[in-house]
Amino acid sequence: MSYSDLQQQPIAMFDMDGTLLDLAFDDFIWNQCLPERHAQVHQYSLEQSQKTLFQFYQQHKHTLSWYSSAYWTEKVGVDVIQLQYDHRDKIKARIGCHELLKQLNAQGYRCWLLTNADRAGLELKLENVELSPYFELMVSSEELGHAKEEVAFWQKLQLLHPFDPAQAVFIDDTVAVLKGAEDFGIHQLFSILQPSSNKMPRSKTELAYPALDHLTELFDYLETNQQVTDAKTA
Repeated sequence: MSYSDLQQQPIAMFDMDGTLLDLAFDDFIWNQCLPERHAQVHQYSLEQSQKTLFQFYQQHKHTLSWYSSAYWTEKVGVDVIQLQYDHRDKIKARIGCHELLKQLNAQGYRCWLLTNADRAGLELKLENVELSPYFELMVSSEELGHAKEEVAFWQKLQLLHPFDPAQAVFIDDTVAVLKGAEDFGIHQLFSILQPSSNKMPRSKTELAYPALDHLTELFDYLETNQQVTDAKTA
């Protein structure tokens, strides 16, 4: 296949945590385990640690530091990666994850994994859930120096791995990330109704983008979009 032919193939871009993987693991680590360990290490009450950490979280939300294990380890004095390794048995794929990826591969989609998780976090997840075989490209925002919320992430991604935004579909559970992708020029955007199995599904009306309940629902959208495209070009 020539380079130009490759450029014409549609690309399905996926977030990892909360999209392909159940966000319940991350919620458990950051909202329960880390406050407990932080309280033990610093001899705080659990309430004190929760208050301190949640203030830190709000200060750094949607920045590259928010997603950095090394940053948080230094900031709070707890080995955050080790904490995740200790509970890695809780890392799970969301329902329909592997089914969707297999079908996309079979239909000729190029699949890219684009995560804000740092490289250490990405490798931890890949050791516990088989995702690698489905993806031709796996990128951590740490490598690009920008979080996915920033247009600069997408600009640098395109510079390093040229792609046509019109040929791309992107699925992410975070609205701010989808907005960054939209500002860059990707318009086939989808969110996730229930990123964490431990939380109630969000309402479709509160999300600014079409939202998937089960991941395999994506095929209905793609089929409809293809029919519209065929009708326009007929």
